[in-house]
Amino acid sequence: MNSAGVPDEMRIPGITDILKARRALSGGVRRTPLELSHPLSDMTGAHVYMKLENLQHTNSFKIRGAINKMRSLSPDERARGVITASSGNHAQGLSAAAAMMRVKAVICVPLTCPETKKASVLARGGSCVDLRVIGAKYDDTERRARELAAVEGLSFVSAYEDTHIAAGQGTLALEMLEDEPELDAVFCPISGGGLITGVTVAARALRPGIELWGAFAANNPSWGRAWEAGEVVPVEESDSIADALGGGASRKLFGFIRSNITGVLGIPEDGIARAMALVHRSHHMVIEGGAGVAVAALLSGRVDVRGKKVGVVVSGGNADNSKFIEILEKYGR
Repeated sequence: MNSAGVPDEMRIPGITDILKARRALSGGVRRTPLELSHPLSDMTGAHVYMKLENLQHTNSFKIRGAINKMRSLSPDERARGVITASSGNHAQGLSAAAAMMRVKAVICVPLTCPETKKASVLARGGSCVDLRVIGAKYDDTERRARELAAVEGLSFVSAYEDTHIAAGQGTLALEMLEDEPELDAVFCPISGGGLITGVTVAARALRPGIELWGAFAANNPSWGRAWEAGEVVPVEESDSIADALGGGASRKLFGFIRSNITGVLGIPEDGIARAMALVHRSHHMVIEGGAGVAVAALLSGRVDVRGKKVGVVVSGGNADNSKFIEILEKYGR
């Protein structure tokens, strides 16, 4: 443990950790639907099932890891409080968990965090939450939050480099494979890597031969460059409508992910926007850019899914209102 209360090494969770997480989440999260999408199935020649985490509490899967982590804290850690960095969705999940357990939480977000997400953090966390806008990009925000953890005596809660966080996220894959045990492939958003780590552990335990594809925004090429180089390397990141996928790939998680998933797919902004509009038009649902990346990866034609049963992790629905309206005006017809 370093001076900021952060474990120097993260243990990759096992299937037992994910099963324990599901028990810890009982009553705190929804079991979201795994819904057959006839439009996506028709477009791809596959049987496509959407895991609708946009219908989760806080409209994102992130509350799964947040509650599991908060329930793992010692009495001393709860008394001192926690601090985190987030592009928005983890912030909402942690603020809801903090209010549930009456734990002080300092939530640091970058300038790129949408106003809708900041408002939700404050509404869900109430008096338990201290929201701070720090840093132009996510990596800047996380660096500053780790420094503040040491200064203010708080426990830093990573949005992705944490065993309990990843195990909590993995519970959604348990649900997917319980509802549809013969899935052949899953498309999942990837940024830091906590979600896909949990999904991979659960999926490999229940269906070892399943294909697992990580989908990232091309404007943040960290995973694409890391995959090519065999290690995480510095990259320049541009703004994306997939604001939840900001920040670099995790060095702690890279080796496990690189060895256990099938591949990664970078999606341009136009593809993300078209996928968001398509889901709205076909299913009357609002999904955010991070979820649109996974849908767009499926539709890209770069993976042959014909005749297969395919799951898509629709990770959240916290789209910025003004940007979403612009997308619908351009692509919604």
